[in-house]
Amino acid sequence: MIQTEFAKNFSNLVNAGFPYIYIPSYEEERVTVSIRNILADRELIKNERKLFIWTQTDGIVGEDGKQVRDSNEPIRAIESIARSNEEAVYLLKDFHIYFGADRQSRPDYAVIRKLRDIIPDLKNSRKTVVFLSSKLVIPCDMEKEISILDFDLPAEEDIKALLNELIAGLNPENVNLTEDEKTVLARSALGLTMQEAENAFCRAIVNLKGLNKNAISIIHEEKNQVVKKTGVLEFVKSDLNIDDIGGLDNLKTWLLRRNNSWSEKAKAYNLPAPKGVLITGVPGCGKSLTAKAMSAIWGLPLLKLDMGKIFGGIVGSSEENMRKAISTAEAVSPSILWVDEIEKGFSGIKSGGDSGTSARVFGTFLTWMQEKTKPVFVIATANDISSLPPELLRKGRFDEIFFVDIPTTKEREKIFSVHINKITKNSKIEHEIKADEETCRILANASAGYVGAEIEQIVVAAMYEAFYADRGLTKEDVLKCISETVPLSNTQREQILALREWAKERAVLATAPQDREEASGTFDRDDDDGFTHRQGGRIVDFDL
Repeated sequence: MIQTEFAKNFSNLVNAGFPYIYIPSYEEERVTVSIRNILADRELIKNERKLFIWTQTDGIVGEDGKQVRDSNEPIRAIESIARSNEEAVYLLKDFHIYFGADRQSRPDYAVIRKLRDIIPDLKNSRKTVVFLSSKLVIPCDMEKEISILDFDLPAEEDIKALLNELIAGLNPENVNLTEDEKTVLARSALGLTMQEAENAFCRAIVNLKGLNKNAISIIHEEKNQVVKKTGVLEFVKSDLNIDDIGGLDNLKTWLLRRNNSWSEKAKAYNLPAPKGVLITGVPGCGKSLTAKAMSAIWGLPLLKLDMGKIFGGIVGSSEENMRKAISTAEAVSPSILWVDEIEKGFSGIKSGGDSGTSARVFGTFLTWMQEKTKPVFVIATANDISSLPPELLRKGRFDEIFFVDIPTTKEREKIFSVHINKITKNSKIEHEIKADEETCRILANASAGYVGAEIEQIVVAAMYEAFYADRGLTKEDVLKCISETVPLSNTQREQILALREWAKERAVLATAPQDREEASGTFDRDDDDGFTHRQGGRIVDFDL
């Protein structure tokens, strides 16, 4: 028998006489089989121990199929365990319902008190009680007595064995997979339970009338279902590429150099997987776009964490929501976890106005960021970096912090090119405007100080002008919309200046310094210790 980490940890707890073990897992069958195999292995369990399984429907049942009479009720079952003189492991399924399963139901204190009463007997007679439930619910009165033991999802070799078992039952003519492609399919199913993996493979067999490499898309759809069920994560599909991001060459180069960091080649190189990156800066400058593009470039699923849903719902559920989000991201790893506007979730930690909920959720996230071993790359975006706690910003949490500033002239040229091409490429209407170098340069010079999101909306607004006039889009339409738009660099200039001051010593510029053109839509320090903002033909002076 291969001694897995779970087998070693479980046997150590049993041999040491721990009274209660809690295993949160949906995979009842796999857990039961694993425990049965562990108890049968004399290298792991020195003294022979029998296995008894309790469910509310059948009561306590031994391996021989015999039922213990009147053991369906929880207190009766606990009394039966206490009376038994056999060294044994008692596996109690779905016992969490007596601990206050959904945080709205009250714990059954008679059951909890009875469990505490028999602790001396369990220790003296070498009996261990194992709680197996789909969710982790521990009554506060028993926190010191229960040891939590994680049960890992199926490994690659387990899923590949399942795949080979299914293939053996198919007509060989309907199977078109090499050994390497079987391995790829097995790896793509990592993060699913054995039942979920079997469902995905069976669905692929039905859809494809057999099995081939195209089954990988169906497996990814099954993973999407896993993500949706959490209620706090969103699976984001993206068909963007690196060319859809105008400028930000420093950031793009950094990310591209870390592509394939989770491959077997990287492991052989003994290369540590990157932890993540924090992107801050002016709103609308491409932070979110970068997260979506990296998902497509790296070929990894992108999971968006909604901080509003983390803190929503029942009082006391926020910590559980965060743990659920983290475990799901790890389950479908390698993956990218995108935490958009992270400051909205963790900015109120110091105030303590929520009875410490924010601090506890933040602590869970922080510890995971520091110690995570699963290949989950975190992209966090923030507009107001000053409101984030300093613990999150120190080295070791993120690999790098990038600051995204207002686009330079060359970057705006690229942004205009992207959006004009997007509109004209598949249009059935003949548009006068073309995304040529001269046109994009004229538009970029006229839009100094505008961010990428504003440029996109300017092009859309110009399209409405052309549509209303029943003609194609022209350069003049775009220029007219530029002149009628007040950019963010005017309405939030003080905040932008504060962001830049913060980023000078604390972040890496997403755009290479040599590529920045400070006279083009950005701020220059003048001799009077103020700032001059040059926007097109207008110059606005203001003091700090």
